[in-house]
Amino acid sequence: MLEKLSARNFVIDGELLVETENGYSFSELQMRLHPASSRVQMLAQKQPATFVIFDILETEKRIDTMCAPLSERRLILEQFWKKYCSKEKAIKLSPQTPSVTTAKKWLHSTGWYIDGIVAKRSTDVYVPGERVMQKYKLIRTADCVVGGFRYGRDSKEVGSLLLGLYDEHGHLNHVGFTSSIAKADKPSLTRKLEKLIHEPGFTGNAPGAPSRWSTERSAQWKPLLPKIVVEVGFDHVTDNHFRHGTKLIRFRPDKSARQCTMEQLR
Repeated sequence: MLEKLSARNFVIDGELLVETENGYSFSELQMRLHPASSRVQMLAQKQPATFVIFDILETEKRIDTMCAPLSERRLILEQFWKKYCSKEKAIKLSPQTPSVTTAKKWLHSTGWYIDGIVAKRSTDVYVPGERVMQKYKLIRTADCVVGGFRYGRDSKEVGSLLLGLYDEHGHLNHVGFTSSIAKADKPSLTRKLEKLIHEPGFTGNAPGAPSRWSTERSAQWKPLLPKIVVEVGFDHVTDNHFRHGTKLIRFRPDKSARQCTMEQLR
């Protein structure tokens, strides 16, 4: 998409995103790494990617801007986008505001469409390879069924719990995992889990399904009877799946497995 621009000599910083009806999808973006160019072209036509630009390191006149403060680089970026990119639907300018109130509204109004907002100092220069910023995310909770578990690597104790939620058809779908289990709790929890080992564990989407992203360890999990419910904290959902590992908050013996539905993610 950048090769269509009339500007030829420039360096910009940004991020590729693939938009779906449920927000930006990381898994859809990963599919673009498929080695077959015909496959990539098919996906690009079916679900075009968007390039969101948020910084400029060198202008079309070969002027290095990395040592300029962010406030100055932002003005240069806006001028660059307006002159060269504004007519390209696939290239968007990341929104920016100096208002904390506005930034909070963005964070609370976008749901799972984005996974957070980034704050930078207006006086900062561009530092390659360093994370000179603060990222803020909404942390929410969900009650999930423990549909399976994995042992820790080279261990006989539990390493992670596999989380599931029921869909409208009554199928238990794998939606993520949590590995934030206190070391002192692992022996007793392992014994409890081993008593509940029983197939199939997940009756809908299951962990370790064949894909180019699967590893040998992906299929190494033990299915459980749906008897344990846990509350976990999470920050972002993509394709009905927790984008990152979740934080175990507490066990919920007061809640039945069937109360744990996909509606919590919407």
